[in-house]
Amino acid sequence: MKFLILTQYFPPEVGAPQNRLYDLAIRMKRMGYDVSVLTAMPNYPQMEIHENFRGKWFSSEIMDELKVYRSWIYVSKKKGVFFRLLNYFSFVFSSFFYALFKINEQDFILVESPPLFLGKTAWLLSKIKRSKLIFNVSDLWPESAERLGIVKNRFFLRMAYWLEAFLYKRSWLITGQTQGIVKDIQNRFPGKRCYWLPNGVDLNFFKTEVYLNSIWREKHGFTSTHFILLYAGIIGHAQGLEVILKAAERLRENSNIKFVLLGSGPEKEKLVSLKEELNLENVFFLPTVTKNEMPSVVASCDAAVIPLRKLEIFKGAIPSKIFENLGMRKPIILGVEGEAKELFIDEAQAGIFFEPENDESLSFAVQELIAYPEKLKQMGDNGYAYVAEKFERNRIAENFNFYLMDLMK
Repeated sequence: MKFLILTQYFPPEVGAPQNRLYDLAIRMKRMGYDVSVLTAMPNYPQMEIHENFRGKWFSSEIMDELKVYRSWIYVSKKKGVFFRLLNYFSFVFSSFFYALFKINEQDFILVESPPLFLGKTAWLLSKIKRSKLIFNVSDLWPESAERLGIVKNRFFLRMAYWLEAFLYKRSWLITGQTQGIVKDIQNRFPGKRCYWLPNGVDLNFFKTEVYLNSIWREKHGFTSTHFILLYAGIIGHAQGLEVILKAAERLRENSNIKFVLLGSGPEKEKLVSLKEELNLENVFFLPTVTKNEMPSVVASCDAAVIPLRKLEIFKGAIPSKIFENLGMRKPIILGVEGEAKELFIDEAQAGIFFEPENDESLSFAVQELIAYPEKLKQMGDNGYAYVAEKFERNRIAENFNFYLMDLMK
């Protein structure tokens, strides 16, 4: 059966949706599906078209067995809703016209949201290509944008909520990245077919034993006595990363504690300024690394700090960085309420919880891990066992395939 994945984000870009969709595509391909990907020219998160793709309107390639088609996207480093919308809508239109003329009929079209607007392209293509539309929701949008204060225009929000309902109602299947997302959609659209398609980890890629002798610490000036706490990912508004810098200020007297923030994003410049203002010598900002470099980074650190802002909507969120760290037996210090806490702290016993946006709570959690090294190892082992049983990507893809086959009977 022919299976098209429509997404704005895909490798060689680095990020959670890119890795998740790539791994799903590869596994669906190996299970016998004829998988194609339609995506944008790679540009995220630097907001610069990668050198090999500059000046192109369209391109196609074979990437590790996958047929990957790319279409033009408007890219700008300027901030603001207007430029973000230009970015979204440029790919909405270019991907539609590319698929209209270049891609054959499909059995399934899976579209990644956000961006929500890409769903309109997918819906139109599903009608033209006679496909079943699978709407994959990794973030409830525009709900999250409204509650974070990113989008405030009431007319625009009304239009976005209308589009969201339009697309949900017309999808053959809605898949949600978390149980919270699935429950939210089921509550608002009773009777709609929904399926939990979670994120996970490739345990064949994130292998602790392969990276035990990594030189990453030495390369970046850290020693074996340093206790390194890692945040790796988008440095954005939703993460509330100020809490890490304020906790670092509380812990500055312990020279062995080091906080590493690895990645890029719209809030990075502001946070670097805050570090300088507080004169923090225990906080280090490092650039984004490739997917292949990431296991070495995780293996070299002692624990991960994973925060989100204290908002009701984030009680249904599960940050993707949880899986990679637990897959390498690294405990997590989790500042996320709701589903993530219930699964990975309460059930898995894979780390310590701190109250979101509370730097005192985070500093206490760090000190607890340092004080009890045996707990550090036990939590790492607990986390590994938990994700190996419930969130291994081969199993996730197999279960999804079984579900689709049952629906087709």
